[in-house]
Amino acid sequence: MASAVLKGGAGRIRRSLVTLTFIGPALLGLAIFLIYPLIAAIYFSFTRFDMFNPPVWVGLDFWKYVLFDDPTVRIAAKNTLVFVVLMVPARMVGALLTAMLLNAMKRSRSIYRTLFYLPALAPPVTATIAFVLLLKPGTGPVNTLLAKLGIEGPGWFNDPNWAKASLTLLALWGVGDLMIIFVAALLDVPQDLYEAASLDGANRWQKFRFVTLPTISPVLLFATITGVIGTLNYFTQAAVAGSVASGQVTSGSGIAGTFGYPENSTLTYPMRLYSIGFSNNLFGAANVMAVILFVVSMGATLILLRRFKAFTGGGR
Repeated sequence: MASAVLKGGAGRIRRSLVTLTFIGPALLGLAIFLIYPLIAAIYFSFTRFDMFNPPVWVGLDFWKYVLFDDPTVRIAAKNTLVFVVLMVPARMVGALLTAMLLNAMKRSRSIYRTLFYLPALAPPVTATIAFVLLLKPGTGPVNTLLAKLGIEGPGWFNDPNWAKASLTLLALWGVGDLMIIFVAALLDVPQDLYEAASLDGANRWQKFRFVTLPTISPVLLFATITGVIGTLNYFTQAAVAGSVASGQVTSGSGIAGTFGYPENSTLTYPMRLYSIGFSNNLFGAANVMAVILFVVSMGATLILLRRFKAFTGGGR
């Protein structure tokens, strides 16, 4: 009996060691690249430091500065929220409609899938420069074509009233990566579910609402969460578009000079974080913004998980 107990205990220990061997690298990466930077950011948010001298404890000074004293932070946060509201639904709807259209095609389906996916293969900087030049007021081919039709084209990236919409169009232009994921998800929807719905007299909208959407809901959840987190960290395209549209292409330490062009209409939260940290040398304030961004991203993810459970009936 005692021998059996010892053997059982040794088996459990061996299984635990095997489990730790497999998940050990992931736990180590999580500790090094997430937990330690997060704890360090929280600590440095209460200090004044310049990366060369020891940090000096200043308490809540930088939290007060970010939350109440810097109006540009509020502008950047508002712009980022607008981008989340505009870009995430636009990319989701655009990618899903394109995927459904391509799946419904009988001929040349592969060719059109490739054509729609091509813009997503371009590097973000290159794609942004090309798109800005495409919409350039006066000399851009889009406004030239509109002028021939008797329509006065807008200022696009040079007009603060159109700058956000222009960046949303840029996001839609590169929707091919998300479209491919939706194409694969739609192909996995069992056809017998559609046949059963047809026998029950369901129309196209009812099949889409009660068959397609619930079946691909895990993919929708993935696309929504990654879309929201990606847009909360929106930086490269907005920075490059502002720089090119302003005609003052900068790089390195001078890149922050064109952030938000025109009139702070494209200034995003990560861009302001970068400016505060590397242009104003307020690394404590930059860490405050980083901690807030992490909390908002985590909160948005948890809310979306709960809402999708309710949508698919998983919470019952």
